[in-house]
Amino acid sequence: MKDPEHGAKPSETGASAAGRGEAHKLVPRGGKGKRRRRKPSGSPSAIASRSGLSGEAGRPAALDEAEPARKRKRRRRSKAARQQGQAPAAAHEPAITDKKGQKRGKKARQRRGLQGRPLASSGKPLDSERLADTQRSRDVPLAQQPRKDEVRAPYVAPSEPPAPLYAALDLGTNNCRLLVAQPTRPGQFRVVDAFSRIVRLGEGLGASGRLSDDAMERSVEALKICAGKLNARSIRRRRLIATEAARAAENGAAFMKRVAEETGLDLEIIDRETEARLAVSGCSSLVDRETKSVVLFDIGGGSSEIAVIRIGDNRSSRLANHITHWTSLPVGVVTLSERHGGEHVTPDSFETMVREVEGMLDRFDGPSVEALESASGSGFHLIGTSGTVTTLAGVHLDLPRYDRRRVDGLWLSDEEVSAMQARLLSWDFAARAANPCIGPDRADLVLAGCAILEAIRRRWPSNRMRVADRGLREGLLTDMMADDGAWRRGRPRRYQQRGPALAGEERQRSQEGNKA
Repeated sequence: MKDPEHGAKPSETGASAAGRGEAHKLVPRGGKGKRRRRKPSGSPSAIASRSGLSGEAGRPAALDEAEPARKRKRRRRSKAARQQGQAPAAAHEPAITDKKGQKRGKKARQRRGLQGRPLASSGKPLDSERLADTQRSRDVPLAQQPRKDEVRAPYVAPSEPPAPLYAALDLGTNNCRLLVAQPTRPGQFRVVDAFSRIVRLGEGLGASGRLSDDAMERSVEALKICAGKLNARSIRRRRLIATEAARAAENGAAFMKRVAEETGLDLEIIDRETEARLAVSGCSSLVDRETKSVVLFDIGGGSSEIAVIRIGDNRSSRLANHITHWTSLPVGVVTLSERHGGEHVTPDSFETMVREVEGMLDRFDGPSVEALESASGSGFHLIGTSGTVTTLAGVHLDLPRYDRRRVDGLWLSDEEVSAMQARLLSWDFAARAANPCIGPDRADLVLAGCAILEAIRRRWPSNRMRVADRGLREGLLTDMMADDGAWRRGRPRRYQQRGPALAGEERQRSQEGNKA
């Protein structure tokens, strides 16, 4: 076959017949069997065989003469390009390279992309095209999405909304605390927002029986901050409670009405039994699996709740269901320090406070430590949830700044608790106020709390005590999430997040599919 332009076979250009035969002997075939003919197409190096140059720039002529098959293909591609009206590429056109600067092979340059689109060598990267396609598909409703074979990139459904938020507020005798959280793993939650301020609502309550104007003003200001935090978020459920100070004061109900008018928050005054159950619910995750009995205490500002828990063999998901005995002592750190003095505490005055609390415990018809240990073997310990025990833990760890992550769940031996109480008792008011884990706001209250703790330890001696930096707020959140089934096992997450109508349709389709 003759080339119409040069009048000779392409393999004879620039080489003799003898040279052609030698080339076939020296250069092996690149593939197996016969070479396949390709459809004519343009190539950047097609003009190189006609321009008098030998292949690529700087390529020896002997190599071109040794490869007649390659030159035939180049001439066919050049001819096809001229017949289609395309201008032949320059002889010295730079080779196409990939992102790493390496030369891309011919097969890579001819590879096709998604849905038959060529892979672009310049311009918008393919990853950006996929991202744009995905974003456009998200903006289109699901019912209007094109068929699968028409979508240029796979459709990615938008992410599910986050878990619902729950809020719990505790207005106590000494503190105003708020927690906003969302459920995570079964029995646990993640704190989204928190607030705590010492308001001393029960200041002077023991002497007058009424809430003072200054104490109510401080509390209202703190509650306004809490109201702003609650209004700034979409809260699914909330529960706002007030405890001993509002419960015991003559003007407690009037103060709750004032709070509702000035802050928009409706606070609920709970009884002592509810307070004890909430304290147990908040600390349920700190009870060891091997433990069979626990004495849990919450030393508050105006009252102290104590609960005896016997778990047995069948442990309920709610620890409060295992309460066998409970009591609420009408004494707390604020009331006890006001009666005996909190700034200047001597060993004699400290012992006087301990004996007063012991007299209250004597009237409590609860099981002895011998009865608890005999029923549980070695699985008995104390759990303390209050500012008193967390302060002892912070001083024990010598923390330069209070760190809840290191304090919550910490185990203290009986000897360590005794050493910390003796250490605090040896300090004067200025030394207690200078400690970063106590501060001036608690310096006059911490020893009164230690006196209540000492009375409890004498009634139920234990080799170890676990510290809980949690309390009523955590109990409120735990109960609300459990009531809503936020931790229900095996419940599909999409049913929780979507509307009831859509969830019902999905359930119906699922049931129909199972029947089919």
